[in-house]
Amino acid sequence: MLARCYNSGYSLWASASPRTAVLCLLQAIALVLYPLALHAQDPVSSEYRAKANYISKFPSFVEWPADVLDSPRAPFLICVIGDYPFGISLSQLVYGTTFRSHHYYDVRRIHNPQESRSCQLLFVSKSERNRYSQLLEIVRDQTILTVGETPEFLDAGGIITFSMPADTLQFDVNLAAASKAHLKMSLQLLTLARRVVPATVAEAAKS
Repeated sequence: MLARCYNSGYSLWASASPRTAVLCLLQAIALVLYPLALHAQDPVSSEYRAKANYISKFPSFVEWPADVLDSPRAPFLICVIGDYPFGISLSQLVYGTTFRSHHYYDVRRIHNPQESRSCQLLFVSKSERNRYSQLLEIVRDQTILTVGETPEFLDAGGIITFSMPADTLQFDVNLAAASKAHLKMSLQLLTLARRVVPATVAEAAKS
């Protein structure tokens, strides 16, 4: 069901039977409400447990090019650059899960910005806010889902950024940046977003 809901893009949502539409909607809601089975002594804050939960689910709500991974055995690589605030939570959430049935998820902290080219999802910590433009330039036009956690990240060309209005974790989406990365956001993801920046608006802001 997950593949039917998300890998087909917008068309499935429009033509789905009522039962399929409801199941897809429930899958989308699970992105937010999925229970976090974490170790009792995990010191990670609730904010970063919630962010880890989102990050572990985002790939399933994106339509990826068929050749996103070169090798059949290559892992779907989630990278974190800058401070690593997730403890063991992010690794636990993706452990044993797969992308397209046969690519296992792997989580890696990177220090050299050039390493980000080998990632499929790149989380840029807010500790790197002074070099957003530099980091995003390295992955420009690459099929990499970039995720940040400050408003400036979206303005610099990131695809998704977290926000916490009224202490409630939400996220915003930049469709122009997604298009440049050859990624299509599912309708379910866009429905859950707090704010979606249309491609035309984002491109005008850059000019």
